Amino acid sequence: MNDTVASILNEAIQDEYKARALYRKVIEKFGDVRPFSNIVEAEERHIQALLPLFEKYHVPIPADDWPTRIEPPASLLAACQQGVEAEIENMEMYERLLDQARQFPDVQAVLQELQRASRDNHLPAFQRCVERGGLPGRGGRNRPGRRWESG
Repeated sequence: MNDTVASILNEAIQDEYKARALYRKVIEKFGDVRPFSNIVEAEERHIQALLPLFEKYHVPIPADDWPTRIEPPASLLAACQQGVEAEIENMEMYERLLDQARQFPDVQAVLQELQRASRDNHLPAFQRCVERGGLPGRGGRNRPGRRWESG
């Protein structure tokens, strides 16, 4: 097991666990509202994308205790604002981890894709939610004129 890779993977998966827990708490409190209902599924895919790297580099997969550490925000607007902050922090974390992973192109490839999803999909969705004052979204996927993108 490489300590650098272990540190990178653990930080990445903990951040994804945290985001998933927050978005699940929002859904529990406010119902199946967008963008949370879409992005919580994406966070699960992000976790799944990291797991093969844990196996390849023989890094133990950490337990997810975030559901017991997260409280839902008071309002949907506050949740959207928290989503913006979380995705910005996520992108910054991935920028730092990408630098640390220079010797591991496979790790970099996964981290780059996760960072791209945060930057191009999640952050704009939460920013739109804030612009709407926290009102749930109408849904942007598969609308005419828009290309479907997984997040």
